[in-house]
Amino acid sequence: MLKVHFTREDLLRTRLAPEPDPLWEVILSINLLGNRDGQAVFDAWRVHTRSQLRRLPPEQIRLIRCLAPPCGDFPDFLTPPQAAHGLAAGVEAILSTPVPRIRQELAVLPRLPMWTRPLIDGEPAALRMLGQSLHAYYSCAVATRWQHIQALVDADRGVRARAVLHGGAEAMLESFRPTLRWNRPVLEADYPVDRDLHLKGRGLLLIPSVFCWRTPVTLIDPELTPILVYPVARGPQWWTGDHTGPRGGQALRRLLGESRAMALLAVEDGCTTGELARRIGLASPTASQHATALREAGLIASTRRGNTVIHTLTPLGRGVLAANRE
Repeated sequence: MLKVHFTREDLLRTRLAPEPDPLWEVILSINLLGNRDGQAVFDAWRVHTRSQLRRLPPEQIRLIRCLAPPCGDFPDFLTPPQAAHGLAAGVEAILSTPVPRIRQELAVLPRLPMWTRPLIDGEPAALRMLGQSLHAYYSCAVATRWQHIQALVDADRGVRARAVLHGGAEAMLESFRPTLRWNRPVLEADYPVDRDLHLKGRGLLLIPSVFCWRTPVTLIDPELTPILVYPVARGPQWWTGDHTGPRGGQALRRLLGESRAMALLAVEDGCTTGELARRIGLASPTASQHATALREAGLIASTRRGNTVIHTLTPLGRGVLAANRE
């Protein structure tokens, strides 16, 4: 079990990442590619991704699979905080990691093969290969699904934001059940080993992730900025963006009309189906129909929390509104 210990200062400094982290998605997806976890959710993505990875040099695939094994620990330096500013910034931070830290953190990987010696020694050519491998893998396995990943993360953030508005930071922490369990002043989660993480007034950065499966993930080194990566809700069709039904031209044509335009605008800051009905002045069943049409077209995402469904805009939905403000 993982136990994250909070002080009053930590609650005040706990925050939610504004975007999915590209390197956490890369590393956790490499983990999933090598195991059989979440078959119903990830097997279609696995089949597609493996076919795409055949285009890459075998040495690149061998390297990233060695550094991010199917189970167990992986080095902290592979997921630097700079990745919050984009993949390129994150990879640059990886390549700038001091050699002593690289050696120390690679030691968490059991039985490193001899061909990794240049990387362990921090040789520039080996680091360049690592950077190229991460960029190439991202392009094949993650980049083409990035809009869907963003939509799922945005939907999850909408759930957490509403919890904060209704009850503050503790209500947000409570909203993560059953994945995370808030028992003041400790946040608990199932974990491969028993571990206590004391925040010591530094706060906690919560990072929503599509490729995080079931249990949260944190850094090994307790002296690094405390983070907790947690799984967002997603179904078997998450990677295609087809969550509930048909998409494309037919679904988009269903959006035409004043009522649906009003519904899309009403979802801009997130709302439940009941709130949507009140905002556009229609009965709840009619508002639900509009939400279904918007969701089928990929313009909104809907997340169920208990008996409530919360609707948020997808990146495509935000783009449609931005392009049609006048």
